[in-house]
Amino acid sequence: MVLAVIIIAVLVFFNREQLKNRFFPDKKKNYTLDDRFNEDKREREKEIDRLLSKMGKNGINDLSSKDRKRLDELSKK
Repeated sequence: MVLAVIIIAVLVFFNREQLKNRFFPDKKKNYTLDDRFNEDKREREKEIDRLLSKMGKNGINDLSSKDRKRLDELSKK
């Protein structure tokens, strides 16, 4: 009986990726083109919001040159 439990545990351990993919499939695998576009748009908006909140009360001078360049790139999309 104990040997059977050990064998099952070993089999589960070595096949854990296959079992995970079977019972918990990757949700992004079934994304449509619209889903991907909307996700990218949400990520851009989050980054823009982060940069704008970083500017705070003092304006654009709070941003580094890298952040200013990134904000400019995101605003053009």
